[in-house]
Amino acid sequence: MLSWDDFRYVKAIADTRSLAGAATELSVNHSTVFRRLAQVEGQLGSRLFERSRAGYALTPCGEEMVRLAERMGEDIVTFERQVTGHDLRPSGELRVTTNDTVLVHLMTGVFAAFRKAYPEIVLDVVVSNQALNLSKRDADVAIRATDSPPENLVGRRAATIAWSIYGRRDDFPEGAASDDKQLFERNWVALGDNLGGLKVAQYARDHVATERIVYRVNTVLGLAEAVGNGIGIGHLPNFIADADPGLVRLGPPVPEFSAGLWLLTHPDLRQSARVRVFLDFVAAEISRQRRAIEGTA
Repeated sequence: MLSWDDFRYVKAIADTRSLAGAATELSVNHSTVFRRLAQVEGQLGSRLFERSRAGYALTPCGEEMVRLAERMGEDIVTFERQVTGHDLRPSGELRVTTNDTVLVHLMTGVFAAFRKAYPEIVLDVVVSNQALNLSKRDADVAIRATDSPPENLVGRRAATIAWSIYGRRDDFPEGAASDDKQLFERNWVALGDNLGGLKVAQYARDHVATERIVYRVNTVLGLAEAVGNGIGIGHLPNFIADADPGLVRLGPPVPEFSAGLWLLTHPDLRQSARVRVFLDFVAAEISRQRRAIEGTA
């Protein structure tokens, strides 16, 4: 009978259209993939791929096998997720995803405290500005700044991330200008097109003259560095900028720019001991820093 590994090998060849690509994906030798494919085709008495210069193309029989492999893979992930949700003690590996800004300026210290409190849990942190698929176990917990968390996930809003406009302190020795119009005569820095959906990015496009936006960058971390180096003024999260003595607020937090800081997981995982203790611990730690995050410290 065919094993799950047989299906994995065939799907890897189909995904990469080559034996070498499948070998890399499966972390085995090229010869192992070649031998395994020959065995499967021999068992079935049917060719699964047509070989050509363009690569390995699925035959109708191969297409059926790959479709079944995809369904089996989804079922296995679902089973793992449900079983993980019934573990009894907080131990093992926990994969957490968040973006670079939140990791560097907020979560690394929280993670350090969590590891001290729960040394049997190993954290695997995935830094990504894209939403990973928690249903497929790309991550167990997501820490995200958003006002629209995915409906298929569960969790809690731990805080609200506030934004204000900042400049380099050397350029504003007396603090904020008395007339806001003076700010629009300054050079500005703004977020790049990849973050163009954020309200703070839309504000720069709508209110700042094009010639005054002299620098764009596709990360919030880069935006803070640009303001700190005097390239221009710009809006930054309060918990980042207020901690930098070289920056000064040029205005109060702007409510319409704020976003929720969410702790999210899949419904099947919320009863997992390690997920549960992690969410509770992180929520408590963030609560202690809420005033800084919400710009009221």
